[in-house]
Amino acid sequence: MGEIYPEGIKKIFLMGNPNVGKSVVFSRLTGVQVIASNYAGTTVEFTKGYIKLGEKKAEVIDVPGTYSIEPTCKAEEVAVSMLEDAISENKDGNIVINVIDATNLERNLNLTLQLLKKNIPVIIALNLWDETKHTGISIDKEKLEKILGVPVVPTCAISGEGIKELVSRLPQAKAKTFDYAEEERWHELGNIIEQVQKVTHRHHTFLERLGDASLQPVTGIPIALILIYLMFTIIRFIGEGLIAYLFEPLFEKLWAPVMMKLSVVLGSEGFIHNILIGKLVGGEINFVESLGLLTTGLFVPIAMVLPYVLAFYLVLSFVEDSGYLPRLGVLVDTLMHRLGLHGLAIIPMMLGLGCNVPGALATRVMETRRERFIGATMMAIAVPCMAQIAMIAGLIGKHGAKGLGLVFGTLFLVWVALGILLNATIKGYSPEIFVEIPPYRIPSLTTLMKKLWMRTRWFLQEAIPYVLLGVLIVNILYSLRIIEFIGELTAPVVTGILGLPKEAVGALIIGFLRKDVAVGMLSPLGLTLKQLVVACVVLAMYFPCVATFAVMIKELGALDMIKSAGIMIASALLVGGALNLLL
Repeated sequence: MGEIYPEGIKKIFLMGNPNVGKSVVFSRLTGVQVIASNYAGTTVEFTKGYIKLGEKKAEVIDVPGTYSIEPTCKAEEVAVSMLEDAISENKDGNIVINVIDATNLERNLNLTLQLLKKNIPVIIALNLWDETKHTGISIDKEKLEKILGVPVVPTCAISGEGIKELVSRLPQAKAKTFDYAEEERWHELGNIIEQVQKVTHRHHTFLERLGDASLQPVTGIPIALILIYLMFTIIRFIGEGLIAYLFEPLFEKLWAPVMMKLSVVLGSEGFIHNILIGKLVGGEINFVESLGLLTTGLFVPIAMVLPYVLAFYLVLSFVEDSGYLPRLGVLVDTLMHRLGLHGLAIIPMMLGLGCNVPGALATRVMETRRERFIGATMMAIAVPCMAQIAMIAGLIGKHGAKGLGLVFGTLFLVWVALGILLNATIKGYSPEIFVEIPPYRIPSLTTLMKKLWMRTRWFLQEAIPYVLLGVLIVNILYSLRIIEFIGELTAPVVTGILGLPKEAVGALIIGFLRKDVAVGMLSPLGLTLKQLVVACVVLAMYFPCVATFAVMIKELGALDMIKSAGIMIASALLVGGALNLLL
């Protein structure tokens, strides 16, 4: 097959081994508007976006990473299915960009040779080209292009080097069958490597030494603890700084006067006033306690939660793109196996600290239904989101390390105990971890900002509607005295088992909508430290917010979600009751 031209390209499939920088290449080729979807009939996710070629747009699809077109796991099965779909469609409109790790050429070319047998136009992005210089590798890319018979373009997706040439050469993508016998593929690979690659001796860099140290338990565990401490110190520094110097002044100096004028217009009291403005505290608006749609409803997600979410996702994106997360997965693999999971389950747990919804979605990294159930249940019960953490810190922080230690220490113990219990009672086993460890890299600022924007926009779209809905429902329930009735009804449980005042029922009810709002509702109740600890732990454990609930139904199925919810309620009452007795 000869050349194909830009106007003929309809779909571009990015294919390659895991951890070769494929997603960064995708980010460079596409804009901010990308779509994440599940492949039909599976929980395996892929991403697609668009690139402008001439006057037309082509779809760019980031195919799940695979080492071979002979699949060994669900993600590889999906990758192969997507390739077969591309071949069965109009072939003149589909091309493959095979993204290769230039520092690991022999293993990556194994997939390349298999792709060349599929008679679909291919162009090769020889990615991580800058790393070859650091590792003493020299590749004759012209000779490699001649041997393979398809275009080969050196790229460094992090810096953008070579991406422009890659796009300009897309029309040259060719379908050229590479002849060799299947059983002699590795022999042929050896011949190719011998002709195009030379390796010279060099000393290990600091990042390489650090990478090795990150995987050894003796050095890796202290590194992990230091890194996690630094992460949350940075998150707190950025979050508190944004609150103190940007968001609170905006609300107090600009928004509060407007709301006070509206309050006067509405008569300073009454049903509509309480819904929109909330109750005045000392004749003024208190953005935490007033509970109006236009006061607390906007202040909580924007001024109290968003700063911490921004900080968390910035730090998480940096850690992701640096190459540390796979190392952390290998490091904690032994511990996670005792909890019924494998090491990569640490990723949804860390995502859950930002927001439980992407945490629940990320349980797809676990291969079995059993693992996904255990992981999602553990996360929903014992991993509070950053919004909730921020509210707990604001509420209990005045009592010092003792109060915060009791809340988060209890949740950690519950997380471990729950994992051990579920692992012992649910039939099945945890597969071994198979993950490629990429070298440490300095993340691209452009890619970091793009990830931060996408995640923050998603948070705002999800958070603000639910917070407003939660505040509206609470106000209506309070106005109609329904919460007072529910408080009387549930008094034996709330006051008897948990030792909380019946007024706390409102927070427990609204916790299903937004946990952070629910925690904030405890502030005006004048609770003791013991009651605050019990209330915060129970709120964290007893049920996920409605957005997480909806995602978990989708990921686990209705029956497993009902089982998970039962575990949540039972464990929350058990732990809350125990804290009430022991503290």
